[in-house]
Amino acid sequence: MSYPEIRPRRLRRNAAVRRLVSETRVDPAELVVPMFVKEGLTEPRAVASLPGVLQHSRDSLRKAAVEAVQAGVGGIMLFGVPASRDETGSGGIDPDGILNVAIRDVIAEVGDATVVMSDLCLDEFTSHGHCGVLTPDGAVDNDATLSAYARMAVAQADAGVHVVGPSGMMDGQVGAVRRALDAAGHQDVSVLAYAVKYASAFFGPFRDAVESALEGDRRTYQQDPANLRESLREVALDVAEGADMVMVKPALPYLDVVAAVRAAVDVPVAAYQVSGEYATVEAAAANGWIDRERVIMETLTSIRRAGAQIILTYWAVEAAQLLRQRY
Repeated sequence: MSYPEIRPRRLRRNAAVRRLVSETRVDPAELVVPMFVKEGLTEPRAVASLPGVLQHSRDSLRKAAVEAVQAGVGGIMLFGVPASRDETGSGGIDPDGILNVAIRDVIAEVGDATVVMSDLCLDEFTSHGHCGVLTPDGAVDNDATLSAYARMAVAQADAGVHVVGPSGMMDGQVGAVRRALDAAGHQDVSVLAYAVKYASAFFGPFRDAVESALEGDRRTYQQDPANLRESLREVALDVAEGADMVMVKPALPYLDVVAAVRAAVDVPVAAYQVSGEYATVEAAAANGWIDRERVIMETLTSIRRAGAQIILTYWAVEAAQLLRQRY
């Protein structure tokens, strides 16, 4: 008995067929755009190492938030750049600090039309650039940092944020934040845990964007890029402590980790397409070496295919607009 010839190419013959049988789709509602707001600016300022990304003034941030909502993105992740810093990062806890003010601005502008998230870490606010409070010998004090994170979480929740994102990779940070939020009456504020955050070389342009004061590295608390099983342990701990969502950061160099995390947990999984990933593509595109739009969509599709339900990307607004044109 003979069988008909199998020709998989039949399902690739034109764009309409390819679209019909596509196994993986990226939806604008799954995209989150990181935004930076700098204290004291009257006009937005370009970040040299992140072409197209801005340090916003309070006014331009509000306008950018509206643009993001109109594009249909699922969320906005806010980062603050203070005018001054101190050893303990007190500006992150101050209700009148730039990040908490920015949260109130964005909530007042867009309300519940998108999910307003905030980075919950001290690195943008400390004079030494580390993600926590330091001991006299210069090491990061895990437990003293947890106390600061708890107060910072309450300050952000008081400002109206929908989701806090503890990103410092301190042991016990999710539990400390969850307990503080609940005790302050903010049971409805969600926790997006940066459960898997590697000590990556891809973070360089981000540090320009937040004007980081860091000297040295964060290898004593961020993860070793060689380790995967450690990531699953971190994720399990964060979920047990009350994380509503978990995140892998960076994304593209760690797609195997994204897939392993997706298989291990039943909470939503996010991935952060970080500044170095973005800058690499933009630099290659500027030199005419790649098709920029195709690469943007290919990278986002690969992250989605690996299992990330939520993708933080600096291309979120542009990608959402491209997706609307495509579908």
